[in-house]
Amino acid sequence: MSNSASTAPRASLLKGRLLAFAAIILVSANLRSAVTSLTPLLDRLGHLFDFGSTMTGVLGMMPTAAFAVFALGTPRLIRWIGLERTAVLTMLLATAGLLLRASAGSVGMLLAGSAVALAGMGIGNVVVPPLVKRYFADRVGTLSTLYITVLQAGTMVPALLAVPVADRFDWRVSLGMWSLLSLAALLPWVLLARRTPRPRHAADTDVAHAPGRVWKTSLGWGMALMFGMTSLGTYSLFTWLPKVMVEAGASEAFGGVMVALYSAIGLLPSLLVPALAVRMRNPFPIAMLVVGLNAVAFAGLLWAPMQAPWLWVVIAGLGPSTFPLGLTLINLRTRTPAGSAALSGFMQGVGYSLASLGPLLFGWLHGLSGGWAGSFAFLMLCSLVLLVAAWFACKPQQLEDHWA
Repeated sequence: MSNSASTAPRASLLKGRLLAFAAIILVSANLRSAVTSLTPLLDRLGHLFDFGSTMTGVLGMMPTAAFAVFALGTPRLIRWIGLERTAVLTMLLATAGLLLRASAGSVGMLLAGSAVALAGMGIGNVVVPPLVKRYFADRVGTLSTLYITVLQAGTMVPALLAVPVADRFDWRVSLGMWSLLSLAALLPWVLLARRTPRPRHAADTDVAHAPGRVWKTSLGWGMALMFGMTSLGTYSLFTWLPKVMVEAGASEAFGGVMVALYSAIGLLPSLLVPALAVRMRNPFPIAMLVVGLNAVAFAGLLWAPMQAPWLWVVIAGLGPSTFPLGLTLINLRTRTPAGSAALSGFMQGVGYSLASLGPLLFGWLHGLSGGWAGSFAFLMLCSLVLLVAAWFACKPQQLEDHWA
């Protein structure tokens, strides 16, 4: 009798973890689809809706701006409704926004749909790490590797399919088909949310015990600046790498291939870095390697872009290794889902705010001189800031100890 009684809870726990695993993987696959499914079609949509480079710039800056704004507010939302219901809201907003954007009849509707979808994805960026902490505290490295890799794949695939699907069917199909994926991710979170009691008030959830004092800690600022400088460099190269190649004598098509390669190489750190970080007491050497890789890549792209473009872009693609490192450290430097949610929100809110300035400043510096020396010097300076920030982010400590 006791054996069967003890087996039932274990079976229920296993079933719950399997459902949570599927839910985390599915939501991770959706966190960039609103971004990369749109950008390859901006020129086509510009002709259709009669907007120019200014509106293209607005649409290009919306992702990092939305990620920043909603990252800062998500820990409070989690305190109100709980982790699982926040994940449900994430996918509801993503689905609604993607469908609204696909049905757009004007540039205003295109902006509105993008804003709603990106709001959901900005919330999702923050809620996934504490969900990993809650359901898989004993498998943080493995789950971090899986969800970050799926996130990277979810960045690449929509970009690759956007134009072919639009050519074969229609731009509305190309933009709207990703709502099916977000709808699929919604279902397991609804089931998990139904199993989880709704918080009566803030004190009923462990997330409520996370004070809003991350900004007073060296760990919080180290994480935020490391993540921010990583994202700033990444989005700068996403935006400007094609022009760097074209001004060096390459074709526009070759510039596009280089961006695709830069994005694809990012899968390798996603597979390796979380597992390494879990095994290292202090993963600061990873940040040191990143700064060295950045120095080589920036020098190559500046002084010899067409001598070995593939090599420089591959090295540059390994540079954002501190992105998966930051996402993994959220759970390695906290003890509870409360701490994880608070650190995740602060890191991504501040980080994406800084990242939104990257493409603008990179291009402004190019415009001042007509060359790329100032732009790449700016990115190198950001890499040095990253190195200092990583010193504080990587050293062994726990966020909750600062609150004590």
